[in-house]
Amino acid sequence: MHSNRDKEEMDSGGEIEGGGDENEFPSAVRGRKYSPVVAHDNDRAVLEMSSIDPRFSSSPYSKQDLKKVKVNMQSNVAPEGSMPNHSVNGPQRESKLELFGFDSLVNILGLKSMTGDQIQAPPSPRDGGDVSIALERPRPTAVKSGTLMGVFVPCLQNIMGIIYYIRFSWIVGMAGIGESLLLVAFCGSCTFLTTISLSAIATNGAMKGGGPYYLIGRALGPEVGVSIGLCFFLGNAVAGAMYVLGAVETFLDAVPAAGILRETVTRVNGTDIAEPITRPSLHDLQIYGIVVTILLCFIVFGGVKIINRVAPAFLVPVVFSLVCIFSGILLARNDRPAVGITGLSSESFKDNWGPAYQRTSNAGIPDPNGKIYWSFNALVGLFFPAVTGIMAGSNRSASLKDTQRSIPIGTLAATLTTSALYLVSVLFFGSVATRDKLLTDRLLTASIAWPFPAIVYVGIILSTLGAALQSLTGAPRLLAAIANDDILPVLNYFKVVDGGEPHVATFFTAFICIGCVVIGNLDLISPTITMFYLLCYAGVNLSCFLLDLLDAPSWRPRWKFHHWSLSLVGALLCIVIMFLISWTFTVVSLALASLIYYYVSIKGKAGDWGDGFKSAYFQLALRSLRSLGG
Repeated sequence: MHSNRDKEEMDSGGEIEGGGDENEFPSAVRGRKYSPVVAHDNDRAVLEMSSIDPRFSSSPYSKQDLKKVKVNMQSNVAPEGSMPNHSVNGPQRESKLELFGFDSLVNILGLKSMTGDQIQAPPSPRDGGDVSIALERPRPTAVKSGTLMGVFVPCLQNIMGIIYYIRFSWIVGMAGIGESLLLVAFCGSCTFLTTISLSAIATNGAMKGGGPYYLIGRALGPEVGVSIGLCFFLGNAVAGAMYVLGAVETFLDAVPAAGILRETVTRVNGTDIAEPITRPSLHDLQIYGIVVTILLCFIVFGGVKIINRVAPAFLVPVVFSLVCIFSGILLARNDRPAVGITGLSSESFKDNWGPAYQRTSNAGIPDPNGKIYWSFNALVGLFFPAVTGIMAGSNRSASLKDTQRSIPIGTLAATLTTSALYLVSVLFFGSVATRDKLLTDRLLTASIAWPFPAIVYVGIILSTLGAALQSLTGAPRLLAAIANDDILPVLNYFKVVDGGEPHVATFFTAFICIGCVVIGNLDLISPTITMFYLLCYAGVNLSCFLLDLLDAPSWRPRWKFHHWSLSLVGALLCIVIMFLISWTFTVVSLALASLIYYYVSIKGKAGDWGDGFKSAYFQLALRSLRSLGG
């Protein structure tokens, strides 16, 4: 046992406060001293175990060193059973182990700034200080994107698709100007409310990769997050194939001589003026579609840096084609050679105000004996994919410099820009042509474009290819984020280190996309894509609604323009639109999500985070305990 003199020397050196009895410690560790260290007034719970020679009565370490946990390795290790000889400045092994520290708890809770501690600069070798060396490979510095190229441009490219160029004027002719405005406002309100909820959740804290999956999984639990996330991944992958087929079909329509097999299906419409309708061969669509998908995958493999360089090349011609379309509308006159083009006329506006729902053929041409009867509900299913794409920026959240700033500003700007464009286009399309022209000319945008009608074909092709590029970029990152959470062991092949590119997930996405391109006809599964998007939007709205309703201490979003009622209305709108489009596809998509949920609940691992349902259980238990006080 140490004498009182030794204890006094150790107390004066600042190693031990109060003299305890040595019998409290086992004899096997009698050569070591367990001492509470006082870093400052708030750090009373820090214990440090230092292997030092008993002959040293005072600690050679400063108070700042006591806050660090460092292990310096050396080549010569003392044999087992012998006490290593430690020197103050020698190259011997020094082991400091913080058993439990207030500083660690503060760092975990993110309350370091509340304690008033300042992070000290690392010591320099010139100052003689210890330098910690990380025994791992240096991680490559990932290229980060800003608001414009990281969120606004991807969302704009995904929203502006082939529906605007080919089907939007036809929708105006079928539904009329009045109901077309209602249709755009109805679908645009759904995406706008979802963007509000997305902005609130994205500004609540650090947002890792995975975009909507990360938001839904942290709010509604890993089972719901994985089920909706995988459905959204499938929707993005299949949507990429749909965009590729749209671009290839437009190219073959514009340049029929480019067909390899040169087989066309010719039909005659049922109007008074019979015009042949040519359609490219299925095999040409398959061949060109596979080649285009492979080329886009090479761009995706180049990483975010290459994508940001290529994206403006797809967007600039689209903007130029829109300028040509609106220039042609403003300059259109009655003496134009095209039949049915009246120019901006109040008479055309009045004639096209009301709806004209009727039967059409499969090509959309009015036919009294047609198999398809169009109504407002059917047009909702046709038009809604034109407003999807608001998640294109959040899907790349791991590649953004500042997610809390870029996602709300970029997504809202793209949503409002495209919604305003659609509303103005409804008024212009309904005033510039007769109803027969709107219903029979599928490429009315190219017919009225000035001075280069051919630029509209280029705009169609590049807009669809840009949307396909964004889908093939976001889908692999979404799958990699699901795999990195280690919920499903079957997805371990798609894991990616921080800052790395999801190459395996990109291969898998390209495989799905090529498989759908080979099918060639996506009319049967395209409504399912819309269901997956709506399912994801409903999950985001429900997540924001749950977090806002519980009012947990961790729910402090920087985006203040939100309310739980807006999120609830957005979720209900998503569900209503799903049933308006198709009861059958709604049941199929919900059944698929339920099967994935059941599989994750059985085979999946528990998440290491607290979700909204657990928070609700905690709040219920807390209120029950408080009610027992009486």
